[in-house]
Amino acid sequence: MSESGLPAGLGALGPRTPVLIGVGTASADVEATELMIRAVTSAGDDTGRPALLTQVDRIAVPQGSWAYTDPARLVADAVGATSARTHLVELGIPQQTLVNDALAAIIAGRSEVAVVVGGDAKRWARDRTRSTGEAVETDQGGVLPDVVHRRKGVLLEPVEVANRLWDPVQQYAMIDNALRWAEGRSVAEHRADVADLWARFNLVARSNPEAAFPTPMEATEIATPSASNRPLAFPYNKWHSTQWTVNQAAALVLCSADVAVRAGIPVDRWVFPLVGIESSHAVSLLRRVDPHRWPAMEVLGRAASGRLGRSFGELDVVEVYSCFPAAVRVQQRALGLETTSTPTVTGGMAFAGGPFNNFVFQATAAVVRSIREGDGLLGAVTTVSGLLTKPGIGVWSDRPDGRPPLVGDFAGDAASATRVVEPAAMVETLDGYRGEATVATYTVTYDGTEPARTVVLCDTADGRRCVAVSEDRSLATHGVTDELIGARVQVHDGSFELS
Repeated sequence: MSESGLPAGLGALGPRTPVLIGVGTASADVEATELMIRAVTSAGDDTGRPALLTQVDRIAVPQGSWAYTDPARLVADAVGATSARTHLVELGIPQQTLVNDALAAIIAGRSEVAVVVGGDAKRWARDRTRSTGEAVETDQGGVLPDVVHRRKGVLLEPVEVANRLWDPVQQYAMIDNALRWAEGRSVAEHRADVADLWARFNLVARSNPEAAFPTPMEATEIATPSASNRPLAFPYNKWHSTQWTVNQAAALVLCSADVAVRAGIPVDRWVFPLVGIESSHAVSLLRRVDPHRWPAMEVLGRAASGRLGRSFGELDVVEVYSCFPAAVRVQQRALGLETTSTPTVTGGMAFAGGPFNNFVFQATAAVVRSIREGDGLLGAVTTVSGLLTKPGIGVWSDRPDGRPPLVGDFAGDAASATRVVEPAAMVETLDGYRGEATVATYTVTYDGTEPARTVVLCDTADGRRCVAVSEDRSLATHGVTDELIGARVQVHDGSFELS
C-alpha cells in the first residue's frame, strides 16, 4: 500500500480513480428484472463487501426485449440502493457507452458507486407464452427513470426498410460476402473459413460453465443446412447466428478508489479500466463504400493500442462481439488480430448465449474473472451496436499503470475515416433507380430450406448505391454456389436481373 492508503502504483492517480470491484451473472427461469437483481446481488457479493450496494447512487440498464418502464428502479429497491438515480438507455447506443458514462461520472465526482446491469429473459417469455398464452412481467405502473438516454442518428436507410433489409442476419451476411470478395476467396472456401472460426468458438463454449449451448459442433455441421440448422441468409445458418432465446443477466459494480479503500474492498477484487472508448458515428451499410471494412473500429483500435503501448494481438485476453461471424471477421482485421485467432473466452453469442442488448456485460464479467487469475494481465472487450455501426472497446487490468483511463467518443475521427456513397433513391419511390449496375454485395434468403430471394447492393453507373431484389429462384440457387459480386445487372425500380 502507498502512503495515501491506495494500492501501490495508484496513489499518484488520486481518489477519483475509477475501479471495477464486482462482477456478477445470473441465469434462471425467471423474468428479466429478477435476473438483473440476482446479477447485481452476485456482483455485490463479488466485491467482498455486499453492504456497499446500499451506497449505489447510479444504476444504468440498456433496453432489452422486455417492456419495463424503469427496470433500474426495481433493481435499486431490491438491493437497498434507495438513493440511486436510474438510467434507461435506448437501443442503438453501444453497451460500452454505459460503462464509459459510469467511468466519466466517477472521475468527475458525480458518482461514488455505480452499477451497470442488463438482462433478458426471452426463453422465460417464450415458455410462459406457450404454456399460459402470456408472459406477465412486473407492472411498474408507468413509473419513469430519472434519466433516459436517446439514440442519435438512424440505423437504416428508408430504401433498406422498403426492401425488407432490416433483418440483422441479412446485413451481416452481406458484409461477410463482401469480405470474401475483397480477399479473393471462393464461395466454398468462404463457407469453410466461417465454419472453422465458429467451430473454434464452439470449442471454447464447451468449457464455459455458463454457456447456454455448449453442445459440441464440428465445422461441417455448422456449415451444412439441416432441420436443426436451418438456413437464414447465405452463407449463414441458425448456428452462425446469435442465440438470444436465453435467460441471462450480468452486472458490474464500479466505484472511486477512495470509496474502495474506505469500504475495505479487498485489493484482489480491484480491476482497473485503462480504456473505455466508443464511436457514436453511424453509417448505414448501403452508404459504406467498403461494406467489408469497419473504419470506426480501426480508429478505436489505434487509439486503444496507443494508450496501452501494445497491439491488440499482444493483449492477454480478448473477447470480441460475436453476433455473427462477419462481426468477428471484420474486427479481426480492423484490430490487427490474426485471422486464425479465436478471440473469445465465453464461446461467443451463438454458443455461450446472446441475451438481447446485454452480451457486452456478460463478456466483461468473463474477461474480468480471467484477468483476476493472472498477474498484470490485460483484457479487452469489444462492442458492436446496430448493424456493424457504433463500436466500443473496454480494456481492463488487474494492475494500475499510473495513468488515468482513456475515456471518450471518437465519432469525429470515425466520420473522417469512413468513406461513404450516396444512395440512389427517389423520395417518391424510395428505390427508383433504373439502369445498369454492378453487384457490390448480396445475400440469399430462403423459403424453408430452398433458396428463394436474392437481395443485392449495387454500385450504379452514376456512382451511387442502390438496393435491388430478385424473386427468381434459379438465380437464388445460383447465388449460394457461385459468386454474384462483380456481376453486371439491370435494375428496374428495386428489382434486378443479370445483364
